[in-house]
Amino acid sequence: MRYALLVYRDEAANAGRESEIREAYDAFCAGLGSRLLASVRLRPTPTATQVQVREHGLVVADGPFAETKEQIAGVLVIECEDLDEAIEAASLMPVARFGTIEVRPVWEM
Repeated sequence: MRYALLVYRDEAANAGRESEIREAYDAFCAGLGSRLLASVRLRPTPTATQVQVREHGLVVADGPFAETKEQIAGVLVIECEDLDEAIEAASLMPVARFGTIEVRPVWEM
């Protein structure tokens, strides 16, 4: 079964440690081997654009939609036997030590 690992972290909390975090993340991804189906790292939230369609037409706004302590930093899609295996994989992510990893089953289309 496929699972999405949504990576949440405080963008400001680890400023200056990006190369260290990236190195640990690369090692984590290498350790997943063929279970890693996709991985994307997102640019910081100030670069985001929100798109909505409402009664009065298209609404486009800059920046994040909600004020939160943690922002979505990236998404991985992994193949696992079950939720327990996906949780184990998420627990090994470097960001899990200072951020949050949301594990969510993927709809099979």
